[in-house]
This record gives sequence, structure tokens and C-alpha cells, in this order.
Amino acid sequence: MAAVESLPNTDPPPRKMPRDARRQQLIEATIETIARQGYSRTTLTEVARTAGLSHGLVNFHFQTKDKLLVEVLLYLAEEYRANWTGAVEAAGTSAPEQLHAMLAADFRPELCTPARLSAWCAFWGEAQGRPLYQEKCGSNDEEYNRILEGLCARMNAEHGYANDPTRTARVLRVTTEGVWLDMMTMQAPYDAEEALATLMTCAAAFFPHHFDARGLLT
Repeated sequence: MAAVESLPNTDPPPRKMPRDARRQQLIEATIETIARQGYSRTTLTEVARTAGLSHGLVNFHFQTKDKLLVEVLLYLAEEYRANWTGAVEAAGTSAPEQLHAMLAADFRPELCTPARLSAWCAFWGEAQGRPLYQEKCGSNDEEYNRILEGLCARMNAEHGYANDPTRTARVLRVTTEGVWLDMMTMQAPYDAEEALATLMTCAAAFFPHHFDARGLLT
């Protein structure tokens, strides 16, 4: 018997879902909408259309566009923080292992998606999104910078480097942000693998005995 080709699932989302699951569904739909429409042109109606749900259901969960965008930013911020902190905790105890894990975490496939990168760029770059980002994510950024600077200082103390840890961490951070932006805005963007290799090349400039473009030297 000939194999039957499977068809994509076109069934509408179930009408009844747990409240948290429904909110997450709407947040994911908002991320997709921001990626497609931009920050200022995202509307509750468009989010509902993306999710395949009614406008009234979006209103029920979030009331206004501003509240929805706050929830989306908080969701992305916690996802990002859990990603890099989890990577550092799962790495070995050495500074090179933890530094590599922290840098590489930004390019995990589940995090480094076109929709998520576009949403982050929208919150960073559009005038309406910047105050919200600063208010909600400033403390997360401070923690990230503190840990990254600490690892760069440990590389000096434990492995004989003499780099300014604050400047080194800053260059690594802006390189990460720069390749994320490149992946979104270049006419012929490179992929996450090349982006990570670019960042590791930057790390190798500061810590040549421990990194090269392929990552952590063993």
C-alpha cells in the first residue's frame, strides 16, 4: 500500500486551555507579530489573528497593548536570563569553561530564532520600546555585565592575562549584540554558527591561549 503523505495540522487551537498556557500562546503570537509588523504596528487584533483566537480573548488576558508588551518583554527577559545562568551553572568550574558557556548560550537554537531576535531588536531600537526596556531589564543587564566582568577578571588572575576586565566584557557584549543585529538587518545575513564563530574570534583576541574561532581550546 502506498504511504499516505501527512498533511500539516490546520486545526484551530483548542478553545479551552489552562490560563497560563493560553497566556504563553498569546505571548508567543505577539513575538511573531512584532517580528513581522514591528513594535509600533503591533496591535491586539493582529496578535489575535496570529494566534488564531478572538480579539476578545486577547483583551481578557491582557486588557491593553501596553500590558501585553510588558508581559512579552518580561517573558523574553526571564527566558534570556535563565538561558545564560543555566549555561554557566552547567559548565565546569573553570573560568574558561564558564566564559565559553556564557557566550555560546546566546546562540542556542531555541533562543536565537529570527522572531526572538527581531523582537529584541524592536524593544532595543524603537523609541517607544527603549524606556520600557530600561525600566524592566536594567537589573538583568547589570547582573549579566557583573558576571561577565568577573569571568574576565578571573581569566587574568588564574591564567596570566592582563586585560582590563571591564573593557573586555564590554567588547564581548557589544560583539554579541552586533552579530545579533547583523543577523536581522544584513541583506545577506549569516547564520548563528557564523555569528558564534565571530564572537569566539573576539574572545580569542583577548584570551588567545584558551579560545579560537571554533570556541574553547582543549
